[in-house]
Amino acid sequence: MDYFLIDGYNMCFRAFYAMPELTRSDGFPTGALHAFFAGIIKLSSMDVPHATAIFFDQGGSARHREIYPEYKANRDAMPDAMRMQIEPIRELCSLLGFFVKSQNGIEADDLLASAAELLFAKGSKISIVSADKDFAQLIRPGIRQLLPPLKSSLGWREIDTVGVRLKFGVSASQIPDFLALVGDNADNIRGIDGVGPKTAAKWIKDFGSVENIVKRASWLKPEKFQKIVAESSALLSRNLNLVRLKTDYDLGDISTSLPDFDGVIKFLEKMEMKRSVVSFKNFAKQQYQISL
Repeated sequence: MDYFLIDGYNMCFRAFYAMPELTRSDGFPTGALHAFFAGIIKLSSMDVPHATAIFFDQGGSARHREIYPEYKANRDAMPDAMRMQIEPIRELCSLLGFFVKSQNGIEADDLLASAAELLFAKGSKISIVSADKDFAQLIRPGIRQLLPPLKSSLGWREIDTVGVRLKFGVSASQIPDFLALVGDNADNIRGIDGVGPKTAAKWIKDFGSVENIVKRASWLKPEKFQKIVAESSALLSRNLNLVRLKTDYDLGDISTSLPDFDGVIKFLEKMEMKRSVVSFKNFAKQQYQISL
């Protein structure tokens, strides 16, 4: 069985900011639920049959905070309206038959990466659903990344090994080295000041890795970076540990099931998502030949 592995919060936040403030008749926010469900139905209609697993953060990442206490410290608190919709979204995913996973103190990225490696080793083809550039390091023949549509009318965008090189100028296996050099503002990881994507890609092309770049710092161009890089060994080593995904967490049995069709309908009706009910009935008929 092939798998779609979804970065839960990444998709939830995109859904939240893609929709106006919608509410149920009692005032409960539903905007993210509407957009999330629409995106899930489109995903679930692609490359069938496939199984789906979705991963959520819980309590932040202990390993990242141990390395760098300021990891992701630049992020604003989750809006209350978004926070209120997380558990309903998780419930919806369970009703759809997805494997839903979070673990206190472990970042969802590491859980997803561990699932990708485990399932790939068993012969599955993997589609990683996320806009997060960290996942590019996992891409290889049999593992691709699906980026969200730029517009709602467009489809999901596939990134494969060729796409990684076109986008970043380095191979998938060199993405950690690339991110260590340029940093990642989204995660509050500072790279080397003044080193942008083109410079980082050229250095990696010339020297192969961050380790070799530091060893050959006296060879670097522009020359102004020679001393800076030579003195940045500790920073770059820290960054590598932050951006490399951990892929050996024990996830147990990654089991999925058919949707609970009646349960999904009841959920959508409870949330007063009338158009989503119609959409799900059409989906059930097209994908499962079931009339609801």
